[in-house]
Amino acid sequence: MKSAVETLNPTRVRLTVEVPFEELKASLDAAYKKINQQVTVKGFRQGKIPARVIDQRFGRGAVLEEAVNDALPKFYTEAINEAELNPLGQPEVDITELKDGELLAFTAEVDIRPTLEIPDYSGIEVTVDSVEVTDEDVEKSLEQLRDRFATTSPVERAAAEGDIVTVDLEAKVDGEVLEDGVAKGVDYTIGSGQLLDGIDEAVTGLETGGTATFTSELKGGSAEGKEAEVKVDVTAVKSRELPELDDDFAQLASEFDTLEELRADSRKRLERMKKFDQATQAQEKVLDELIKLVEVPMPEKLLEDEVNTRKHNLEHHQLGQMGLDLAKYLEIQGKSAEEFDAELKEQAEKGIKTQFILDEIVNKEKVSVGQEELTEHLMRRAQSSGMSPDQFAQAVVEGGQVPMLVGEVARGKALATVVEAATVKDASGEVISLDDEDEDGETVEAGAEA
Repeated sequence: MKSAVETLNPTRVRLTVEVPFEELKASLDAAYKKINQQVTVKGFRQGKIPARVIDQRFGRGAVLEEAVNDALPKFYTEAINEAELNPLGQPEVDITELKDGELLAFTAEVDIRPTLEIPDYSGIEVTVDSVEVTDEDVEKSLEQLRDRFATTSPVERAAAEGDIVTVDLEAKVDGEVLEDGVAKGVDYTIGSGQLLDGIDEAVTGLETGGTATFTSELKGGSAEGKEAEVKVDVTAVKSRELPELDDDFAQLASEFDTLEELRADSRKRLERMKKFDQATQAQEKVLDELIKLVEVPMPEKLLEDEVNTRKHNLEHHQLGQMGLDLAKYLEIQGKSAEEFDAELKEQAEKGIKTQFILDEIVNKEKVSVGQEELTEHLMRRAQSSGMSPDQFAQAVVEGGQVPMLVGEVARGKALATVVEAATVKDASGEVISLDDEDEDGETVEAGAEA
């Protein structure tokens, strides 16, 4: 087999391949065998039909077509390996010559991973938010914890903001009760804004057994977007009572004996969260600066496929789970279709550039992935997917996705290498270090894998 490579642009090549006919023998034999199993000829047992009879009855062309289709992937792969190319996606193959008994010639155009020059990235400098936990932050955290331990009790008085009312609802449009416009026994916290516009004003001041009517635009259902007349019946009024913020509460809500111990732990926890946020911010900013340093030719077909994949996932998975279509989503976001497409393309370009650059650094820095690192990453991915580690691992192995996971970990380590080489300062101008492992075992590498 002979092959030659023509560079069409920095991300696309055309392979020209010539195969002597004798190299097709194995595929021709397989083609005759396959056809033998599929057809019957009077006077011959199935599977025992001579090749010359198959040629006469069904045509030599059908055999050649089957043989070529079987052999092309093998010859294409050999040509790719011989040229040491890194193809992206499937090739566009064109058979240019097929002479029975003499020669098979074909061309294959395919996008390839571009060759990148990674400059010195140690000069990258970024500024991130300072880690500062105020007394107000701590008290807000404690209030949120108190809220989780709030209790409710029925009251015989008019409902007020912050109370929980149990209500029955009936919505009418044009005087007709909607089939999906009736709900009973709905608990609603007055002032939360989590139900219908206008309900807060309607139920405030009502006691158990009270009724009110208000007009509201429906947010979902068969009459979404239409004005409806809503009748609300209050069947119960309950007050929320927060526990006292004292040592007893600390013992109830935590493993600590005193409120001061709980308060100190809350401060430490908030500091850890802000340090993790700071590390994430540093990774994002360093990555943005790294992308600016490297010229990355963009494979147009790969970009088109990536944009289409992202759009499909958004429309058919994420929005579908939220009960939205793309038009409604764009309306909520206040974006035009053109703005959405432009943003999607920009995000896809950044994703492709990031992968190319980090993969190049993986090779340049000879980054390796250990079994323990891969296992930790698998555990995190399983947790985010809602599957058990065993289920996720089985799905990864059966889907042949282990190399993909290895690549994710390696790229995370590559980005961590760049971040460690960069200068990261906080808002006060102080240089900070991000390579220290915190108490939960999370490092800059773990965040970088995303």
